Amino acid sequence: MIIEPRMRGFICLTAHPAGCEQNVKNQIAYVQSKGSIDGPKRVLVIGASTGFGLASRITSAFGSNAATLGVFFEKAPAEGKTASPGWYNSAAFEKEATKAGLYAKSINGDAFSNEVKQHAIDLIKADMGQIDLVIYSLASPVRMHPGTGVLHRSTLKPIGGTFTNKTVDFHTGNVTQVSIEPANQEDIDNTVVVMGGEDWSMWMNALKDANVLAEGATTVAYSYIGPEVTEAVYRKGTIGQAKDHLEATAFEISKDLASLNGKAYVSVNKALVTQASSAIPVIPLYISLLYKIMKAEGIHEGCIEQIQRLYAQRLYTGEAVSTDDKGRIRIDDWEMREDVQAKVAALWKESTTESLPEIGDLAGYKQDFLNLFGFGFEGVDYLAEANEMVHVPSIS
Repeated sequence: MIIEPRMRGFICLTAHPAGCEQNVKNQIAYVQSKGSIDGPKRVLVIGASTGFGLASRITSAFGSNAATLGVFFEKAPAEGKTASPGWYNSAAFEKEATKAGLYAKSINGDAFSNEVKQHAIDLIKADMGQIDLVIYSLASPVRMHPGTGVLHRSTLKPIGGTFTNKTVDFHTGNVTQVSIEPANQEDIDNTVVVMGGEDWSMWMNALKDANVLAEGATTVAYSYIGPEVTEAVYRKGTIGQAKDHLEATAFEISKDLASLNGKAYVSVNKALVTQASSAIPVIPLYISLLYKIMKAEGIHEGCIEQIQRLYAQRLYTGEAVSTDDKGRIRIDDWEMREDVQAKVAALWKESTTESLPEIGDLAGYKQDFLNLFGFGFEGVDYLAEANEMVHVPSIS
């Protein structure tokens, strides 16, 4: 079938298998171009199929020659219907890892469940022995709690009052005002249950209790802070409450890992185009302005550049890991530079539907969004028939 992008709001309903494969190959080539990293050798990536999780799996495998086990929840293809992009990404990753002689297996299922945790432990015991590094990179809007059976849904809301500011429809380029009603306590509590640190802690407890964590094991979860212009809806909103919980959980996990000389970190990463960020009002406009500035300064990074730098310049330098005063790794340092943020703030005031094509990088935003689904890559013939029925070899 010939596969084209079909949009519904901030979601693309189709994914291109050859494009997703090219995306993975491009990321592998970047990591290999930067040289080897004296990093982990046996890695579990929870949320391994897209974004920072996929970049972590690629950097582990092709930067450090690590064996990797990836956990994700993706939609398989059906005749005439494409899989989700993470499915194709994972198939491409396993294909390239196998070519390179690297161990790579994948679990497709609900990472919040006890069953998937046990399945991962069983695979680790059978094939890998113990794990050096656990990456926690889940980005689900819902969570079925394994203890209570209650389905919790996260929300994107401010706390304390209605939030009104500019946003952009990145499909049309229209800059408008958006207002979001404030969260109630139930909204906050549900968002913390879904996106906070409880499940990360559950994973680490299960792995430790099963004796599959190696001496000196490290675990890293990903977070975001961002600028003042987004904080009402992000860092000071419901998601921010969840991120606060996630960051506090790192200290608790570190205490639990002390007997193994292990450590838990939260890495604060840069704002990037993801399916999740595209759904948050204000963020697409902020990113389009940020990209324009960072590209002009020569400091723009995508997921793979961020994670390669995290491994090579923060986690595996042979020295103590550098953190901020709250114990967080800051790989958002270039985004949050004072000069960069001052320029964003100035452009924010000027941003309108008419001015944005010149002062922002909306074209770059759209390109990155399409890339998430395997579209817009050089070297891919999008007019050719594509086989949607691609399988992940090791899926279980």
